[in-house]
Amino acid sequence: MILDDFLVPTKIGLFCAYGNFYLDPKEAVKEAVISHAHGDHAVSGNLNVYCTEATSLFMLQRYKKFAAADFHIKPYHTVFELNGVRISFIPAGHILGSALVMMEYKGIKYLYTGDYKLQPDITCEPVEFVTADVLITETTFANPDTAHPDPEGEIKKLNTTRSNVMLGAYALGKSQRLIRMINDHCPEKRILVHHNIVPFVKIYEKMGINMGKYEVYDRKVMKSNPEHMIYIVPPMVYRSYIRAINVIRVFVTGWKHLQNNNELQIYISDHVDWKEILLTIEKVNPRQVWTTHGSGHQLKTFYENILEVKLLS
Repeated sequence: MILDDFLVPTKIGLFCAYGNFYLDPKEAVKEAVISHAHGDHAVSGNLNVYCTEATSLFMLQRYKKFAAADFHIKPYHTVFELNGVRISFIPAGHILGSALVMMEYKGIKYLYTGDYKLQPDITCEPVEFVTADVLITETTFANPDTAHPDPEGEIKKLNTTRSNVMLGAYALGKSQRLIRMINDHCPEKRILVHHNIVPFVKIYEKMGINMGKYEVYDRKVMKSNPEHMIYIVPPMVYRSYIRAINVIRVFVTGWKHLQNNNELQIYISDHVDWKEILLTIEKVNPRQVWTTHGSGHQLKTFYENILEVKLLS
C-alpha cells in the first residue's frame, strides 16, 4: 500500500518520517539524503550527508569544513538503509554526480528525481529510467507550452558573431557543459573561464570528464584579442558587469524572462520540459505522481481521471 505520508513537505524540505531523513533539506539536519550539489538542494552544516562522490566533492569545494560533519559516499545502484528504508542512487543526468533517489519501504518503491534532464550531455552521467510505484518529479518547466530547443543548435549561435562574448552561466553544471559544447561545436572560439568556476571544472576533470581546451581568465588576453573570445562568468559577475564594453552579453538559460536584454539568446536548460516529463512518467510507469520544485497544476489537469497526481509544493 502506498503511504500518502511517506514524504511530507516541511519548511526544511521533504521529510521521510519512516526513515527519519530529509531529501535535499533547505536547512542543516541530522540525516540528509542529497540528490545533487546545487545550492538550492545541498546546504552546508548537515550532520550526516548521503550522496554520490562528485556531489561530496562539489559541496566540499563550496562549503569547505562546513560542508558536513560526515559524508557517506554511495556509488550509483548501491543499496543502503536508513531506519528500514532501502535507498539507492540512480543517474539523473542533471549535472555530474546528480542522482534520482530510489526509496523502498514495505515493498513500495518511491522515486524522487531531484533535478534531472533527458538531453544528451557528455559532461555527466546520462539519466537512467527505472520503474517505481510513486514518482516524485520536479516540475520546473511543467508547462505544455515549454519545449526546450536542440542544445547543439543553440550553442552554434555563438558562431554567428565574431565579437567577443561575455557568457553568463551557473558555475556548477551549466558552465562545464558549455565549455565542452563550445569546444565541440564552435572550434574558432577561445574559452576563458572565471576563477570562481575553475575549481568546479577541475573536479570534473578529476572525475574523468574531458572538458576540452579552456584558459583561466586573463584581462590582457581578452583586451588584446578583439574577436572570437568567450569569457564564461557566474551570474553575480554577469550582473555586476552590466556596462561591459566591446563584448556581446549572453546569459545561457532555459528561462525566457532571463533572456531579456541579451544581445544573443541561447536557450539551453538542464531540466526536463513538458514532453520529457510525460516521457519519464511513461518510462517509470508509476501508480501515482507527486510533484515538487515547481507547479504541478497543469500536470494534474492533464492526467485527470487517468493517473493520480498529488502536489507536494
